[in-house]
Amino acid sequence: MSRSHTYELTVRWTGNRGTGTDSYRSFGRIHEVLAEGKPTIPASSDPHFRGDPDRWNPEELLVASLSECHMLWYLHLCATGGVVVTGYTDQPVGTVEMDEGGRGGGQFTEVVLRPEITVTDASMIDRAVALHAEVPARCFIARSVNFPVQHRPNVTAAPPAGQAPGQAPAAGG
Repeated sequence: MSRSHTYELTVRWTGNRGTGTDSYRSFGRIHEVLAEGKPTIPASSDPHFRGDPDRWNPEELLVASLSECHMLWYLHLCATGGVVVTGYTDQPVGTVEMDEGGRGGGQFTEVVLRPEITVTDASMIDRAVALHAEVPARCFIARSVNFPVQHRPNVTAAPPAGQAPGQAPAAGG
């Protein structure tokens, strides 16, 4: 297997309103992200920068990439480490600080991943939490950014079969 992987796609600007970029306000920030055999991603700049709020922006896609990469490596580590995950939902938050002086530049200062994870047994919770610390050394995306990627997992055990969440166990069992 090759030790190098290449990812090719197309980013196509679709925001020409007829006069191109003849002024800052004359052009749309909308574009598409395309790859062979995959659905098109409608994208734009952030609404703060004259973008379309109904489309994905690069900042959201970067935060999503970090969350996805973390999740996929985490699930791999759980599968090989004896932790049975039955649910995983993350609501990550990325923070961008704008440069002083109004020139429009800025950079991410951090991304915080906040996964909610369900495992099949309470005895797996400590191991499930600990495995998050192993992910940053493996996640290609997190290893490629120059800002901290924090993780604040919340791991719970699924209730035993036949017991509703929050319901106390039946007497005698």
